[in-house]
Amino acid sequence: MSSATAPGKIILFGEHAVVYGRPALAIPVLQVGITVTVERNEPELPARILDEQNWLERIRITAAEIGRQGTLASYHHSRPDPIAITIQNVFKTLGVTSPPALNIQIRSDVPVASGLGSGAAVSVALIRALSACLGRVLSDEVVNQLAFETEKLHHGTPSGIDNTVVTFARPVYYVKDQPVETFTVGSPFNLVIADSGVRAATRESVGDVRKLWQAEPDRFERIFSSIEGIVKQARQAIQKGDIVILGRLMNQNHLLLQELTVSSPELDELTTSALMAGALGAKLSGGGRGGNMIALVQSGTASKVTAALREAGARSTIITRVS
Repeated sequence: MSSATAPGKIILFGEHAVVYGRPALAIPVLQVGITVTVERNEPELPARILDEQNWLERIRITAAEIGRQGTLASYHHSRPDPIAITIQNVFKTLGVTSPPALNIQIRSDVPVASGLGSGAAVSVALIRALSACLGRVLSDEVVNQLAFETEKLHHGTPSGIDNTVVTFARPVYYVKDQPVETFTVGSPFNLVIADSGVRAATRESVGDVRKLWQAEPDRFERIFSSIEGIVKQARQAIQKGDIVILGRLMNQNHLLLQELTVSSPELDELTTSALMAGALGAKLSGGGRGGNMIALVQSGTASKVTAALREAGARSTIITRVS
């Protein structure tokens, strides 16, 4: 039996623009996460060519928080199942042609479709637990690439930032198809993460932005470039420990995300409430249309901002420290 964990994540700056080659900043959220346990439940069968139906029927999933119970065969018949594809890709990577029967348990406290990277966290923890159960430890780079393949099923044309932050579990400055860069934090700062309670699929918001970009490429390229400038300034502010400037940049980024049509009345209400309660900055985080927003707070105002967000309709809140 083998187990592995993976954290949630939150995007600080650059969502959506990152899909178009611009940079983004993101951090792991260690207060929530996924734990996957993989256990063999019978000896390996004689070696033979990988048969899809056979191995799908021999692998049982228990994942109450995401509504999964049963063999992979019961979920994979109608359309490609992300968990089944992840497992299959691990088998191919390891050269496993005769998969053993397995019991896989997934435990999660990462809300689904809320911008905290639940899909990427499941993939990363599953890849690590499964490969360890099969006697191999995969490098972070290989884990990241395999998780990215699964992200394509979740989001269509993902940037790759979710799987990267979750895999490496540290703050990153991310540009698609470029080496991962970590960044230093000049002075720790606090964020309140608030769940709007509205579930929204990242695939849909990413797809809608793409349609707008295709219809008006010049206009939307200008917006993406403006977001890029904010991301670069934000990285400098974080490295210098200048949270006042960081807060202003969050507000600017939120306005640009509104122009991309990915905010919502609920997210706008939460960001306004956070600012009125003393937050230095606030913005939506992730795909938008629902999910989470983040507020930059000083230690003395965290509880007041949290209370204001709850009163404004936040389903749940998390205070996380970036250091």
